[in-house]
Amino acid sequence: METGLIFEVNRKVDIKYCVLSWSKYADLVVKPWAVGGPMFDVKCDPACLTSIQFPHSLCLGHHDANMTFRVLHVKNSEASLECIVDHSATHVRWHVSSLSPVGPVIQSEETLYHHGAVILYKVIDQNPSLSFRVYVATNNESYIKDIAKAVKHSSKKFMKIDKPPVCLKLLEHGKKYRLVSEPEADITPEEIEFVDGSLLKLKSYIEVYLEQPMEFKLLLVETDSDEIVWKAKLRECDWVQHDQSRNVSKSSTSGKRRRKVSNTLPEEEVSAKRMKQVDTSDGAKTLLTDDQLITLAGKLGKEWREIGIVNLELDISDIDDIRKKEENVTICKFRMLKKWQDKELSNATVQNLYNCLKNVSAEVQDVLEGFL
Repeated sequence: METGLIFEVNRKVDIKYCVLSWSKYADLVVKPWAVGGPMFDVKCDPACLTSIQFPHSLCLGHHDANMTFRVLHVKNSEASLECIVDHSATHVRWHVSSLSPVGPVIQSEETLYHHGAVILYKVIDQNPSLSFRVYVATNNESYIKDIAKAVKHSSKKFMKIDKPPVCLKLLEHGKKYRLVSEPEADITPEEIEFVDGSLLKLKSYIEVYLEQPMEFKLLLVETDSDEIVWKAKLRECDWVQHDQSRNVSKSSTSGKRRRKVSNTLPEEEVSAKRMKQVDTSDGAKTLLTDDQLITLAGKLGKEWREIGIVNLELDISDIDDIRKKEENVTICKFRMLKKWQDKELSNATVQNLYNCLKNVSAEVQDVLEGFL
């Protein structure tokens, strides 16, 4: 499931849910509690829904014993902190009491470390220069949805630049980071202190400006260590093709009568069409070898368990079993990839895995592109 939610039911049932903004409920999150993951509104027959496992965006590391999770349950504009059943490295399990806005919160005696994401938007205008907004966020669906909404309601027009958003290293609460451009660009502000902005209505961002359009690299680095946290290379094709397709679309419909047309397909059909387009490539037919999987395992970061559950759609129990049986982290990651391979059988191809991990780090993408 794209959001990372896991439902436990006692019989077949239709479940509808949506991601909510934490900022709407900011007054209900009182210190020492902090946001632990996305907030959701779930609707179905509560008698059929036993429990919900919420994804969280925190790295528990070795400080698990000093952290306390609860679920903030909003009823009639009032909030209660409800106990959870248990939690894992990626999820918080809550027994359903009733259905209304809910989301995980955390109380910690230690510094919080977050799985981070960097999201890029480019200004669309007639100027030859390049202007971007760079958002550094927790990997939290509520936060990311708020960013998309802020961009949509801006006085400027933007397009989203599709680059792997997941950070190569955990983001530390209170630590300072800076964005670097190669070649040099005007960057404002030069440095930011990372905090989880889920409760803030206004989301902070970094502005990047280049006078002339050109290929360039962006790197997010820790200020005190100069370690690279995230990187991406931006090429002209990342935004020019988008603009051209918009112009073609406009010209092809000019002079014709407007009529109401349903031009959207269900996500499953779109995915199937995309897969048909790549089925002729060698990567779509080539099964992955153990050597390739162990190479890829070495490139997966600390968020490998989240990747297994969200991207590879493995059961959380499978991930927990792998962690219990093997202490070597790289071997754990390898066994996770083997579990996906066993699940997919003839579909465990290079191309299929590339599609599953398209939102993971640039380093992982480079390895898979090499296999292709």
